[in-house]
Amino acid sequence: MDKNLLHKMIRSFLEEDVGRGDLTSESIFADNDTGSAELVAREYFVAAGVKTIAAEVFKVQNPAVMAVDPVADGTEVSAGTVLLTVSGPVIDLLKAERVALNLLQRLSGIATLTARFVDKVKAYPVRITDTRKTTPGLRVLEKYAVQAGGGTNHRFNLTDGVLIKDNHIAACGSIKEAVLRVKENIPHTIRIEVETDTLEQVKECLECGVDIIMLDNMTPETMTMAVQLINGRALVEASGGVNLDSVEAIAGSGVDIISIGALTHSAPSCDIGMDWSQ
Repeated sequence: MDKNLLHKMIRSFLEEDVGRGDLTSESIFADNDTGSAELVAREYFVAAGVKTIAAEVFKVQNPAVMAVDPVADGTEVSAGTVLLTVSGPVIDLLKAERVALNLLQRLSGIATLTARFVDKVKAYPVRITDTRKTTPGLRVLEKYAVQAGGGTNHRFNLTDGVLIKDNHIAACGSIKEAVLRVKENIPHTIRIEVETDTLEQVKECLECGVDIIMLDNMTPETMTMAVQLINGRALVEASGGVNLDSVEAIAGSGVDIISIGALTHSAPSCDIGMDWSQ
């Protein structure tokens, strides 16, 4: 986690939530009033971002805040588990509370869902990866949470790699033409991935010598045929509508990677609260 980038993001989140000041807290407490509070799990989940993100929210709000005993990323916690203890000026603890909880709830939800997918396919040599279907402005944090849940990351942005998708192909005319144009304009060190919908497109990719072939919205049976057709000549990625009920059958088809947009766009937030301790 790039701390400079993280702190810039956190400052913007705090500015959005605090505005010109916490009218309630500043009316009740003096600047020198101090206290302590605990961030507590209200349910089972896989924790993500306790030390790396939530604790940093309090420190950005006021460097004098102490954040101790954070639960490690990837830890399974149950209801009642203390995730983090913070102490310092009461006003600053209360100003940072909601931003810290919002991020922690969101990221732990992503880590928890990712861990469920990873567990479903643990018997197979396949990687669970995310997509670019992330919340605008939160991508780096959400992809971090995927890692905490045992998953891996796909592209962070469009400059990270070549992925020729259906609209590229439709606008260009064919997979062959799109691949030829890409090869003329990128360094030889960059791998080329192409999204396919049919076995005929898979064959066209093999003729073009692409590095990664994405099987989009295919049935597990068709994926199995595609994997046999590819026969190790390219990495194989499965994508499109993957859920907890279908992921094991997809893994059984022999694909190398399963990318799942739901990891970041459909993960429910976890229930976490901040309880005053003194």
